[in-house]
Amino acid sequence: MEKRRLSFWEIWNMSFGFLGIQFGFALQNANTSRIFETLGAQVDELAVYWLAAPVTGLIVQPIIGYFSDRTWHKKLGRRRPYFLAGAILASIALCLMPNSPILWMAIGVLWIMDASINITMEPFRAFVGDNLSDKQRTLGFAMQSFFIGIGGFVGSSLPYVFSNWFNISDTAPEGVIPDTVKYSFYIGAAAFFLAVLWTVVRSKEYTPEEFEAFEKANHVEGEEESQIEVSTNKQVRTGLVMMVIGLLATMAIVFYDLKKDLYILTVGIAFVGLLFILAAFLRRANANNGFVSIMTDLLRMPKTMKQLAPVQFFSWFAMFSMWIYATSGVTSHIYGTSDTTSSLYNEGADWVGVLMGIKFLVAALVSFLIPVLAKYTSRKWAHLICLTLGGLGLISYYFVGNPDYLLISMIGVGISWASILSIPYAMLTGALPSNKMGYYMGVFNFFIVIPQIVAASLLGFMLNSFFNSEPIYALVVGGVSMIIAGLLTLRVTDKITD
Repeated sequence: MEKRRLSFWEIWNMSFGFLGIQFGFALQNANTSRIFETLGAQVDELAVYWLAAPVTGLIVQPIIGYFSDRTWHKKLGRRRPYFLAGAILASIALCLMPNSPILWMAIGVLWIMDASINITMEPFRAFVGDNLSDKQRTLGFAMQSFFIGIGGFVGSSLPYVFSNWFNISDTAPEGVIPDTVKYSFYIGAAAFFLAVLWTVVRSKEYTPEEFEAFEKANHVEGEEESQIEVSTNKQVRTGLVMMVIGLLATMAIVFYDLKKDLYILTVGIAFVGLLFILAAFLRRANANNGFVSIMTDLLRMPKTMKQLAPVQFFSWFAMFSMWIYATSGVTSHIYGTSDTTSSLYNEGADWVGVLMGIKFLVAALVSFLIPVLAKYTSRKWAHLICLTLGGLGLISYYFVGNPDYLLISMIGVGISWASILSIPYAMLTGALPSNKMGYYMGVFNFFIVIPQIVAASLLGFMLNSFFNSEPIYALVVGGVSMIIAGLLTLRVTDKITD
């Protein structure tokens, strides 16, 4: 029994919600640092304030994935209830974000906004795995990449459009968010809700009975590996090792009086180790609940997923270095100012929004070419080529004197972005058991979230210690990281092309 081949427009409808999701992410990524700086944040504090987003994703995505695997609503199905709930919450948060009167409120709203976006986004990845066969999944994720590109381009460019096309002021008194940013977030809120609603109304899902039939008729690679019994002793050992590493690293921070941001990383490692140990003792007491399943299945990840983990880590470390430091890097290194009230700073900040938009536009334009490149090479080589172009684009920021030339840099970054959003997921879904598709997609998000936590913990320390607090160097480090990710792709086992 095979999943039926969906038409182009059916794949279009099931992916259309990503247009709205990316509106939200684009506005968040292009403007959050600007909002934080406007409300008084210092450059070396930005990475820590951004931690609300990755920590939220780390917690929310596997939980949403776990429960969406076990959900069935007779009208909305398995994934769509989460699409709709997340869209409502995210739209409200998008309206609140640019109206934050103080820094700590903006940080809190970022936390809520990112949690809401994650509630919507996580099931969308599993949605493709649920509804498409292996042969159509690369196209499915390419379609998502296309909508991410379009939504990101428009969302990132909105402040620039309001300022230059409609003559709305892009400056404001100290501590006040410009109207261009406010209006952009309002439009983003509406686009988010309406696009997701389109997918909810226009898409269908297979029933649990149909999934059971698919599983009986087709052996899914990764199924056996995901069912391997993990001993409680192994779980305890893993937890103890993580706790020792985390505690020793924390002591080193205290002893050498290092930057306190590093506590987030080291204490986090120790805390996850404690969770492993707690799950092991609950299993010994014959407890069987969501927490135990989540912490145990982390040690049952399929081989392909483990191999993709470092690829994702270095790819997303690069992207987060750009999102966190692009505004401060471009305004200080190229425009020569860090005064958030100046016209020159806001001109540079608006240009960064345009550059982010160009990245998304390029991603949309090349998204359907990546499957073609993968067909004539392999998905691994296609990913390597795309990530190398992105890495070179980020490194070139340091050498560019004219901001207009950054458009060329962003072409490479846009190509890499399209690949990051499609090829790893296409390789992964073929190795996952269908009854845990949502959960493992949520766990796969760890390798997006962890590099952001590492970036938030280490980049500020690196800039202060080695680069004289010049944020442009964070982009260079990101470029090198992306090239490393490309090289690591070659060691991944790909079910389709190997």
